[in-house]
Amino acid sequence: MRSRISRRGLIGSGVAASMLAATGFPLRAQPRQGGRLRMALPGSVQTWDTRQTPDLFMLVAGIGMVFDTLTEVAADGTLKGELATGWQASADARVWTFALREGVAFHNGKPFGPADVVASLKLHKAAGSPAQPIMAQVRSIRALGKTHVQFTLSQPNADFPYLMSDHHLLIYPAGQIAEAMEQGIGTGLYRVEHFVPGQRLQARRVQAHYKDGQAGWFDAIDLSVMNGAPDRIAALQAGRVDVIPDVPPADAARLRSAGVQTFEAAGNGHVAFTMRTDAGPFANPDLRRALKYAVDRPAMLRDVFGGRGSLGADHPVGPLNPFAAGIVPPPYDPDRARYNLRQAGLSSLTLKVAAPEDLGPVVDSYAAAARAAGIRIVADDDGADWLAVQWAGRPTEDWILSAAHGAGSALNIGGWSDARLTALLSAARETLDTGARQALYAQAQQEIADEGNVVIPVFTPFTGAARPTLVRPDQIGALHRLDDARLAERWWSA
Repeated sequence: MRSRISRRGLIGSGVAASMLAATGFPLRAQPRQGGRLRMALPGSVQTWDTRQTPDLFMLVAGIGMVFDTLTEVAADGTLKGELATGWQASADARVWTFALREGVAFHNGKPFGPADVVASLKLHKAAGSPAQPIMAQVRSIRALGKTHVQFTLSQPNADFPYLMSDHHLLIYPAGQIAEAMEQGIGTGLYRVEHFVPGQRLQARRVQAHYKDGQAGWFDAIDLSVMNGAPDRIAALQAGRVDVIPDVPPADAARLRSAGVQTFEAAGNGHVAFTMRTDAGPFANPDLRRALKYAVDRPAMLRDVFGGRGSLGADHPVGPLNPFAAGIVPPPYDPDRARYNLRQAGLSSLTLKVAAPEDLGPVVDSYAAAARAAGIRIVADDDGADWLAVQWAGRPTEDWILSAAHGAGSALNIGGWSDARLTALLSAARETLDTGARQALYAQAQQEIADEGNVVIPVFTPFTGAARPTLVRPDQIGALHRLDDARLAERWWSA
């Protein structure tokens, strides 16, 4: 199911939003405690340190099991408190004060408090962290007594509480951060029992947790790394695992006929082909334009994704974002692509693209269309000219635009820097008027679509499959794969 992100009530207290978002599960199927959940996930990251970008395995293990953040975006798009119980803003949305949950302890017994928030979030002030664009907005962060933390921003930002739900901003125990990053010591619903980095995680439900009665219905969780979709599907069919992500449409139909339940959540997920503009041929804007006209977006959506999703217009603001501008995607036009190629001084071009195994069909679709424009695209990690990656999107426009295209962002892997975009984002943050902000974000999206270094052909749903012994809520979150990566918290055994 689709639900646009809601900002209502952010500048006031977060308590009302929290109560609304946590009102429970459908009456037709009340959750049942017990059982072991087994998931097979892609992954290779070796650490709990989220200054490195987590893969899906560590995302599910981190934000979905072992650790918590200050706030959480619920499956219906509302914002609720996690380690925070509420928040208040100054009239100009420049100073934010968060009330922290009391009586919470880390898995090693250390009590949770304001010092843990301050120490954990300051980690991301340094360059190189994927969350640095968020924390760069924070001029100071300080504890107020034993139960509150106050943030002073360099400029107003009405969306700031949403940013505190970022999956990189896990809260570690102050003074024990290195140990927590090595062993996985958080305040989440599940405590680590056995962890082999890049291979396996076994965890058990924490007793007397603050989310009792609201989430965390399994007694134990077992995560295994499986990087190929065929291997994951085979493991599910053989009964070795209960849940897998990223099920291709053709396989989904076959699994359903065999009695396996499939699921999807349409949201801001997308495939991005990112070009390096700080070196190589992509510094030329005509070449970038040629590649935007060389992809057959409708054919890719139809043939690769079974028609599930929507067309992308080469900017990362997705259909769930309330200020999505509705920009019309460039048409597939090989002649126009050839013209732009000639304007770049080229008659033909061969490009290497680095892409994960699961995106092979996407690369093949792009390559087939681009041949008519004299552009040869080859999947090859060795000396690749550009990179195909899967993005989950973000709940707010400023968040995704700053992360993907902000100057100095660790996730701005193409190195594209645009002064006009920077000015538009700065102006939008300082504008509390909704209509004015929407207009500024629309201009920012158009700037990226016209001048940017990314081709985003399609927005696609997050898909998965599960054994019929599992029960899911009526609504599935669409910020990340597998119910916002929180399936272990939100689902239960039949």
